[in-house]
Amino acid sequence: MIRALLCLLLTLIAAPVLAQAPGDRHVAMELVPETARPAAGGTVTLAFVSTPEPGWHGYWKNGGDAGVETTLKWSLPQGVTAGPLQYPVPSRLLVSGLMNYVYERPWVQFVDVAVPAGLAPGSKLPVQVQADYLVCTVEICVPEKASLRTELTVGDGAIEPATRARFDGWRRTFPKPLGSEARFAVADKRFRMAVPFPADAALGEAYFFPLQQGAIDFAAPQKVWRSGDRLLIETAAAAVGTPPGVIEGVLATGEGQGFALTAKPGPVAVAAEQASGDAAWSGALLAFGGAVLGGLLLNIMPCVFPILSLKALSLARSGADARTARGEALAYTAGVVLVCLGLGAAILALRAGGSAVGWAFQLQDPRVIVVLLALTVAIALNLSGLFEVPTPQFVGHGGSGGAFATGALAAFVATPCTGPFMGAALGAALVLPPAAALAVFAGLGLGLALPFLLLGFVPALRNRLPKPGAWMERFRRILAIPMWLTALALAWLLGEMAGNSAITWGLGAALLVGFALWFAGARQRRGRGVALAMSAAAALTIGGALTVPRAAPAQETVAGADEPFTEAKLASLRAEGRPVFAYFTADWCLTCKVNEAGAINRSAVRDEFASKKVAVLVGDWTDGDAELGRFIERHNRAGVPLYLWYAPGEASPRVLPQVLTPATLTALAGERRG
Repeated sequence: MIRALLCLLLTLIAAPVLAQAPGDRHVAMELVPETARPAAGGTVTLAFVSTPEPGWHGYWKNGGDAGVETTLKWSLPQGVTAGPLQYPVPSRLLVSGLMNYVYERPWVQFVDVAVPAGLAPGSKLPVQVQADYLVCTVEICVPEKASLRTELTVGDGAIEPATRARFDGWRRTFPKPLGSEARFAVADKRFRMAVPFPADAALGEAYFFPLQQGAIDFAAPQKVWRSGDRLLIETAAAAVGTPPGVIEGVLATGEGQGFALTAKPGPVAVAAEQASGDAAWSGALLAFGGAVLGGLLLNIMPCVFPILSLKALSLARSGADARTARGEALAYTAGVVLVCLGLGAAILALRAGGSAVGWAFQLQDPRVIVVLLALTVAIALNLSGLFEVPTPQFVGHGGSGGAFATGALAAFVATPCTGPFMGAALGAALVLPPAAALAVFAGLGLGLALPFLLLGFVPALRNRLPKPGAWMERFRRILAIPMWLTALALAWLLGEMAGNSAITWGLGAALLVGFALWFAGARQRRGRGVALAMSAAAALTIGGALTVPRAAPAQETVAGADEPFTEAKLASLRAEGRPVFAYFTADWCLTCKVNEAGAINRSAVRDEFASKKVAVLVGDWTDGDAELGRFIERHNRAGVPLYLWYAPGEASPRVLPQVLTPATLTALAGERRG
């Protein structure tokens, strides 16, 4: 405490000397409104966008041992009011034994400004504010001021898509409300806190940032571990002062991720044997294991199973020795894992930039659908015997290069699918540190590659493969059937996503690709080269993708008694005391469609829902709607399917399994009896 007071004293003494002109500030600050045309009677969010010079940092609301919070002095039109300054999740900086709660990278603070009702459209609302804040390096601190202004015009409250995406990215750095009250206790100079936290929720590197002084020793290390549906935090209590009656703060669960919580005094049971748990690593390992199991199950999907089968039979046909088998298995695994890592890195990068994307995000683009359609048709024609892929070898043929390409293909065409274990695992990846998140995506690839990897490294499994014979060619023709069905599904998806013009264009591109491959096969049978025909097929695929019409078709209404999902509609139904079943789907999600046909739309389920007045809300995420994406993310999911059951009187929804049965849904509806 003495060191902290000394630090602040030196700062105040240095202020007249070190204060700089506005153009020479060490933190550049900009005031950005979410909309320049707020509606009368509404609220507009203003963002204070701060960019520090290298080596400088600003402070959280509680600066820790030696920081000062930002203060604002407003000049607002009559009737306009500004709310409190909101802070994103901070980071830690330990300097000479003093713990600082800081922002060392660009950060954004929010203020909600209320516009009075009754103002005429076009009314000007000049907003001016002076921000006083402290910036420091590890050696020196400088108080700075920033005079900022913007002008608002009363309008319709519309937000530009680019601005909305920018603010959505910033909002992800703010703590979310925990929703449940925590408990804390101080005994034997130790501070302990129990935080309600679901056992299956993802957890990165956890740390508690208290808003008040007098609760904990800021510089003391914190131990965090799980105990069922609780998170337990233990650290040294503050050496001086009395703990406040209520403690507020932020529980950080990863870089830029966290929950705002309130804790009241109460018993906190701490078992000694639990204190050795490592919450961050256990959460990451659980997510990794779930991803491996989820990837393993993807092998039974109709677009993946033929590829895996052909690779397995190629081993039987070639009679490869152990070394060759291991080489192909490793190459196949490398192709799968690298594609999964690439997709995972793209998801993390897009989300960091403010986009609400998730697993299979690329299928929200008609151009990718056209590429997949042409590729699937090509695989089906290959399996049907129309042509053979020359060196470098491909599906169904040997060679490490072909195995790598086959693995990459299997991973790419598997992306429309999610299943058991995958949803929670990929949802966890969104809140884990980047390295741990990429490990989860690598686990998904490892699970997808595991069957062929085992075949390559376990001779006993290879010995159980059927002996080569004429049956293999017949089986190969049979495997073309699921690939043709996959092509049919992709063509349907293209039409649903972009209309009849797009499906006509996509089928035309697939037809031309098929003609080029037929020509290649004809030349092969005469012993001639096929490089030109193969190049033409690739060019046609790329050309079809780049030129496919992308105009969205007219919006379709949800059939039957179901209603499109909106958070406002959900709140209205819950206020009426009705049970609500909300499910989130997409046309490209195979698991979603299986659940809808096999469980959700069964007559027994619908009759039970109707008799119990269960409202059904449908969130269609086919086109990657950003608002739905944000809602899905809040439930620790990286994509669809997501199934939520809102029972009357329960504060939070139940997240249902990703594989549904009619009995699961009718049982939920039946809970209202009595």
